[in-house]
Amino acid sequence: MDKYVTIIAAVVSFAVTSLLGFIVIPYLRKLKFGQTILEIGPKWHEKKQGTPTMGGIMIMLGVIFSFAIAFCVSAAFKGSLYMEFKANNRLVTMLSGIIMALLMGAIGFFDDYIKVVKKRNLGLTARQKTFLQLLVSAAYLATLALGGMNETYIPFVGNVNIVKGAGLIFWPIALMFIYGFTNAVNLTDGLDGLASGVTLVVACAFMLASGFLNLSAPNALSASLAGACAGFIVWNAKPAKVFMGDTGSMFLGGMVVALSFAINRPVLLIIMGGVYLMEALSVIIQVAYFKKTKKRIFKMAPIHHHFEMSGFSEEKIVFLFSLVSFVLCFVALLSIIFSW
Repeated sequence: MDKYVTIIAAVVSFAVTSLLGFIVIPYLRKLKFGQTILEIGPKWHEKKQGTPTMGGIMIMLGVIFSFAIAFCVSAAFKGSLYMEFKANNRLVTMLSGIIMALLMGAIGFFDDYIKVVKKRNLGLTARQKTFLQLLVSAAYLATLALGGMNETYIPFVGNVNIVKGAGLIFWPIALMFIYGFTNAVNLTDGLDGLASGVTLVVACAFMLASGFLNLSAPNALSASLAGACAGFIVWNAKPAKVFMGDTGSMFLGGMVVALSFAINRPVLLIIMGGVYLMEALSVIIQVAYFKKTKKRIFKMAPIHHHFEMSGFSEEKIVFLFSLVSFVLCFVALLSIIFSW
């Protein structure tokens, strides 16, 4: 029965997210919630001006609804997903992760709202966004600590105590880890289908990883995320009919972080999420190098724009980045198999 719960989560999530496009997209158009294309971006992106944004709401609803359905089905048959939730620490880990992702999505929603309604292109200020993200990240980690998280697993090393001695350094590192990955996913959302395509691969990897580890709750949640990403690609593939906006990208960032903690292997996200890191590092390197030399290393950052400026089509970039993500996720899964 358990494998059917995972399938149900993925199928329902795909169906809900894709079908919501028929309702949400016209409504966003009616509200005139269109994307404003910044002048600093590639000139050919100007034709995307006015494309409905904040479509990440579709992903959020797809994930939450499908996971709830999966839980109800499991509860009806006393499946392992239901039984896992009866353990307090698993319940705390999963619910706090989902709430954290939703709150990150809410921050993104306010950022999008300011951009499209208040007509302030940059949305929330950097300080406002940073403060809110760090606040949510800290609250999430506090919940995990109070819920009994006292160790983390590092492949080929084993369980490491994080509540005494040198292990306490885990918490400030984890704070920056959550903040960093949430923003890295946000930076990845710059081409039609890019963030949703890469995250689809990462979500499938987490689905396999949680399956290897016999963790039913993360397995169902990652299936819900994969289904939602696939459903969103129906509308977001080039030419995009809707953008996820910060609402969606920050929710996705929160979700991949939550899944990494749900399987108690956050370090694996450094490998699985290598594309996200590449996008974020390209911006950091570009800014630091320009401040020092007044020259640019990349033609434009994040790095997906560098490939665009080099003549790659959006479709080719999405395919290549998704392929890189697939290879990295495969390597991460091997680390689980060989340290099993």
